[in-house]
Amino acid sequence: MAIGELVRDLRTSRGWSQGRLASEINDAFGTNLDREYVSRWERSKVTPGPYYLRCLSAVLDVPLAVLEGEVKRRTFLSDVAATAIAPVVASDLLSAGFAARLAKGPTADDWEAKLATYGTEYMSLGAADIQRRVTGELVAVQQQLDTPQLWSVAARLMTLYAKTFPGSDGAKAVNWYRMAAKAADESGDEHTRVWVRGRAAIALGYEGASLGVADVLADQALAISDKPSLGLLNAVMGKAHAAAIRGDHTTARKLMDEGRRVFDAAASYEQTSDYAVPWWRMNVFTSLLAARLGDESAAVAAQEAARRELPATLPRFATHLEMHRGLMLARSGDRSGGVAYARAALDELPPEKHSLTLRLLMSEVERS
Repeated sequence: MAIGELVRDLRTSRGWSQGRLASEINDAFGTNLDREYVSRWERSKVTPGPYYLRCLSAVLDVPLAVLEGEVKRRTFLSDVAATAIAPVVASDLLSAGFAARLAKGPTADDWEAKLATYGTEYMSLGAADIQRRVTGELVAVQQQLDTPQLWSVAARLMTLYAKTFPGSDGAKAVNWYRMAAKAADESGDEHTRVWVRGRAAIALGYEGASLGVADVLADQALAISDKPSLGLLNAVMGKAHAAAIRGDHTTARKLMDEGRRVFDAAASYEQTSDYAVPWWRMNVFTSLLAARLGDESAAVAAQEAARRELPATLPRFATHLEMHRGLMLARSGDRSGGVAYARAALDELPPEKHSLTLRLLMSEVERS
């Protein structure tokens, strides 16, 4: 996606005209932009310079690194090598990738089985473990993108890989989510296209990071299909969290109600996969959303409902619920008590079970 296309998507996700975007920048930074100049950006007739990239970053609520990344695009393979792995490891991965190509690699069914395994392991393993393993899988599957099904596999692997980076660090998580969306489009599979975007939206919304991008991806998912699905559910709940963080409680509550309706039609029975949203996981989403809205009764009800069905093998999610209570305490005025409560919950979880999302949640409690 070019920088102009990204600016347009972020603008339209807020319901702004080109003139409104120009006005927002002018009001915030004392510039003298007009609608036509914004139009030239969006049509890629002009590329925003460093100063205007900073302006766009501020008013569109997107990390500067993401905008800069669109100006200086990286290839898929160099992104893998540059973001996660040392040169000697990159050499091994490149060798494995070409070996996979020469050997024709795993079958599509083999890849689907791998995805199922990673979906389960993501729920209990730490981000670093998942990241190391998925890096190698991405290099291998890159050599096999000959069919729509394998593009679908790649898109879902890329989404999982993105989850191993905190959304707040800027370009890495967001760039991977957006590449995953493009890969999903190459698959032509509606379910994959919606799921990838929805999963990214709930990840960013839950983390409270890159809310503008969360809205864009959620809106794209909603535009692709309004059929009840787990992807649609994730998209709706992601938008709800973004609205709550911005202080738009009316919209957040409407979206929460819509999410419940979608959940009633599309909930999954699988309990321990990142590709599933059973009753307990929906209540984890709701618990944090209600805490952000200051609705203590709804948050406590969601926490109690989640605990009744949460598998004992997933202690990390029990920690999420406890940290939501810490957030409620902090927001109610007892900041020190809330921080201490959340910190105690996090410290009780073995360090190897910590996730980047939990660390971001801890930061949110400390800021409240």
